[in-house]
Amino acid sequence: MKKKTMKLASLLLAATVTFSIFSGCGDSSAKDVSEENTSKQTSKEAKTSDEAVIKAAAKAGKVGNWGLGNEYEVLALLEKYGLPTEYLSEDFTMDGFDDDSITLASAMTYNELGLVQNDYDGGYGYGDSVGIIDMNDQGVAMLEDNIFCTRKFTEDNPNTVAAFLYASLKGWEYAVANPDEAAEICYKYGSSVSAEHQAYMAKEVAKLVTTDMSGNTVSDVGKIDDTAMEQTLDIAKKYVTLDDSEANTALQAITLDDIRESSFFETAKVSDGSFDVEKPEVSIQLKWLPQAQFMGYYVALDKGYYEEVGLTVKIVSGGGDIAETTAVNNGTVDFGVTWVTNLASANAGGMDLVEIAQIYQKSGLVLVYKPENFQ
Repeated sequence: MKKKTMKLASLLLAATVTFSIFSGCGDSSAKDVSEENTSKQTSKEAKTSDEAVIKAAAKAGKVGNWGLGNEYEVLALLEKYGLPTEYLSEDFTMDGFDDDSITLASAMTYNELGLVQNDYDGGYGYGDSVGIIDMNDQGVAMLEDNIFCTRKFTEDNPNTVAAFLYASLKGWEYAVANPDEAAEICYKYGSSVSAEHQAYMAKEVAKLVTTDMSGNTVSDVGKIDDTAMEQTLDIAKKYVTLDDSEANTALQAITLDDIRESSFFETAKVSDGSFDVEKPEVSIQLKWLPQAQFMGYYVALDKGYYEEVGLTVKIVSGGGDIAETTAVNNGTVDFGVTWVTNLASANAGGMDLVEIAQIYQKSGLVLVYKPENFQ
């Protein structure tokens, strides 16, 4: 990965504001109205700026994404502004952003955005000079990391499911409250990134766990928000195209009841931590390699939270030949971490998977750009 060795100079933008002076200008109500109008105008200009950037990048054919399941948010964003739903394929570096071959590049807040902004090893060092377009603010956000298993597993092992969820959520609660320590724990268990980037990731992941799509604070870690789930499912139905025509038809018919079960979250929430588990040894497959994206599970393992509820848990790395949905469906592992879209698509293809907790409460996807490219 190319390292950016020089930070771009910050651009100073001067704004001229013309005030009209009337008799009675010292009246407080007139001042309040003026301030309110100024605030509304600033907000409007910010939205117009985002729209201008999106349209300019799309017109130039320089919007980028990896095309691995989170392109649907980009497609929804482009269609929102009446633009062709086309994008360039990004690799797993941000070199395309760096060399301007991609002027509006996809980045996860807890990963690629940190590499763009920070100057530690592997970073590009742009700092706060970059512009960011947030999918949550744009109203096209989709939910990401959740915990799931097969519906049959929930029926055969209800106490095990509740116990696993109780301990996992306890691990997540500790992790978001202590991100620095959580990052150190992830690094100890074989981190796939540097210690510095791990620490950055942990802080950003904590924001995704404790803030919803509207920017509200989430106190119940892992809760399933049906409104956010419905938005995700609606976007998936519009833009996901599966290889099998019957699966495509099945996807359109899927409802929330087909992909989530909130009762285990409620059970775990009110439990005192005592469970009579049916299966004491279980496993969970992650969506990717060990890193702070999954810090709650490593914290639960390291702190002994799984042992406390009578479980021995094996954490299996993702990113291999067998997808997490397939691994759970065929019984290779008991639990998995996936995105809502992946789960819905898997069920449309004939699986019977069910989400039992939603760890990330908002999208971590943003589009990043250099303001000077759009002046």
